[in-house]
Amino acid sequence: MKVTMKDFETRLKETIHKTAKMGFSEVDAEDIYRALGVIIQEEIGEDWTKTHLLQQELNSKRMYYLSMEFLTGKFMEKHLHYLGIFPEVEATINKLGYSLSEILAYENEPGLGNGGLGRLAVAFLDSLASLRLPGHGYGLRYEKGLFRQKIINNEQVETADDWLSDSDHLQYKRDDAIYEVKLGGHVETVYNDGKLNFKHINYESIKAEAYDIPIVGYQNQMVNNLRLWKASSYEGIDINEFSRGNINGAFNRMNRASAITQFLYPNDSNYEGRKLRLEQEYFLVSASLQDIVKKYLKKGLPFSEFYNHIVIHTNDTHPALAIPELMRILIDEHHLEWDESFEIVRKSFAFTNHTILSEAMETWDINLFVATIPRIYQIIEEINRKFMDYLRYERHIEDHNLLNRLNIIWDNQVRMVNLSIVGSFSVNGVAKLHTEILKNSELNHFYKLWPQKFNNKTNGIVHRRWLLMANKPLTQFLETLIGDEFEYDALQLEKLLKFKEDQDVLNTLFDIKHQKKVELAKLIADDYGISVNPYSLFDVHIKRIHEYKRQLLNVLHIIYLYDQLKENPNLDVVPRTFIFAGKAAPGYGAAKEIIRLINALARLINEDNFIKDKLKVVFVENYSVSKAMGIIPAADVSEQISTTTKEASGTGNMKFMMNGAITLATLDGANVEISEAVGDDNIVIFGMKADEVYNHYANNDYRSREVYENNRTIKTIVDHLIDPHYFKDHETFGSLYDELINRNDTFFVLKDFMAYVEAQKKISELYRDRDRWLKMSLMNIAKSGQLSSDNTIKQYAEDIWKIKRI
Repeated sequence: MKVTMKDFETRLKETIHKTAKMGFSEVDAEDIYRALGVIIQEEIGEDWTKTHLLQQELNSKRMYYLSMEFLTGKFMEKHLHYLGIFPEVEATINKLGYSLSEILAYENEPGLGNGGLGRLAVAFLDSLASLRLPGHGYGLRYEKGLFRQKIINNEQVETADDWLSDSDHLQYKRDDAIYEVKLGGHVETVYNDGKLNFKHINYESIKAEAYDIPIVGYQNQMVNNLRLWKASSYEGIDINEFSRGNINGAFNRMNRASAITQFLYPNDSNYEGRKLRLEQEYFLVSASLQDIVKKYLKKGLPFSEFYNHIVIHTNDTHPALAIPELMRILIDEHHLEWDESFEIVRKSFAFTNHTILSEAMETWDINLFVATIPRIYQIIEEINRKFMDYLRYERHIEDHNLLNRLNIIWDNQVRMVNLSIVGSFSVNGVAKLHTEILKNSELNHFYKLWPQKFNNKTNGIVHRRWLLMANKPLTQFLETLIGDEFEYDALQLEKLLKFKEDQDVLNTLFDIKHQKKVELAKLIADDYGISVNPYSLFDVHIKRIHEYKRQLLNVLHIIYLYDQLKENPNLDVVPRTFIFAGKAAPGYGAAKEIIRLINALARLINEDNFIKDKLKVVFVENYSVSKAMGIIPAADVSEQISTTTKEASGTGNMKFMMNGAITLATLDGANVEISEAVGDDNIVIFGMKADEVYNHYANNDYRSREVYENNRTIKTIVDHLIDPHYFKDHETFGSLYDELINRNDTFFVLKDFMAYVEAQKKISELYRDRDRWLKMSLMNIAKSGQLSSDNTIKQYAEDIWKIKRI
């Protein structure tokens, strides 16, 4: 879209007249926001239609990406950039007496995801559209998102996130895409003409309604699709119950159905929560597969050609039920034979494993499974029976322990990882180390069976959002140095390396970083009343709160620094501002205690004038994509300190790297790739390596109490957790103390503590050497293009999906 300021001003005023029914002099900023949304809809709609028609005309093979999360961030600013009209729109809005940032602030943050899984899904859709590849997403339209986080009395408090209250410009309801999803009931098996037939009866009928969000390619007129499903009831209010005065009963069926898409990740620490989670997963895949099959049949092609035209990718195990659901559709609805159906299925599905944590290796209780999705359980039983026969009679495996590990159904549990591997033609990890761990340890039994299925695809990030949008001053400066090719091809950032000895360039990089720190310091002061020094080192740890991500290790080190300053307030230290952000799952007690500890420590330190502002601690509540875009460009240090072997990849590490932060890390996840890209001199690595961690597991020889009792520094710090006189208001943290000492420190916090202290000392030394630090920062920016999601998607497209650029 090519537009002049004059053209856009005219169009904006005309649209305001239509939407607000007022003249421009009578409207406010919110009216302008709504009118701008309408204009964006109109511009995207034309390209969206053309893209759809072109893909149909070319009969392109399509990839469908199934994910429980899509952490999109806000859309309006992104759309303005991707349509190529941001400068003109901003100038026009300014001319009319408003600021564009004021207008954009009216948009709610979509509550469709939580962490890296959802952000990666969105990055992939973005890159698919920007590379002109036919790839579309399927997810759930969560009405209340995950939750809105507030910190009250140092504790996380969860409230509903009503993000859908004003999102009309984001989504389009599709009345021609409504499907029935069946839950509960039971299955009757009957013979008819010598063939088994299956009839699902007494089930609860849930309506799946489609809402589409356009995924716009970067300035290329390509628009792919993200389809989200809303759950509702086919039945209205029960009039009989209402007439009796039973108001709750009258709405029971409606509420039961809509609950499926109310919240992302219901608390699964109880039966009802687990049941709702399973219903969510099946609802997603059933609606999506019915939709995919319907679209395919419109082509007039036989099912035997299905996998030549369609590939379905499951983002971790949450959508694994898509495998038996496609079997159900082929067998029960289209009457294909079992063997033909399974041949189609196993050639159609690819699977990404995102973790090695046992808690994320999804399993489901058989009784819950049978009660919720009985026909799907029958199909999985048969898949497993045939798989076991294959192992015994074709692969001649007799080892009972090995057969037990390979079983999809075992010990009264349905194993979703096993189902995903058996039913897919490709299984990929998301970083080199992660994939090697899968192949050599966690999934070695499957790797030996099918080594050809396993491959690595290191995650990536959208540089268009995390550099071009999040850090406009840096982007503009890079344009003056190396041109604008990097905006379309992130690998071009390497051209920056020729300036690594240019003092003027280094000074400008310092100025840009400092300005971002000033902006963040103002936000912190405005939102939390905490004054932070923008000349201090901004040490940032923002991600989902989890024990393996080791926010606790960071906190113990801050206590260590604070104790040193209390002992000697004149100690010559690099002033530090420690910034945390992240949400804990509502049912995850330990993570919520870590949040309470961070905030208790922040209060203790920030109110202590004795240490002369040499330390500050800030917890930014309700972490989101938008907040990350404000924090990451201001970071000096990127904390990536997970227990080695626990983080599959991570993508926050890449975003910080792209904005010139120095990574402080264990050799875990994609930290390995970052280290290889920038070299050992431009990253600070500490802690145990993967083989050391596995040796401790194998030998069972780690004793955290011994570390605690034999190291006075560690003992003093850990004892503060249970000292009622250390924190304000006599707060103590006995459960965290117990985890470290009495439950043997599952994630090796104390084992790595002294190495972390030394790594932090190295960070301080490097930061004091301004030129050295800036050269490291430049190197990180220059090498970050290697970790663009565009590069990752090219590999998926060529190696796994076999889809071609349009």
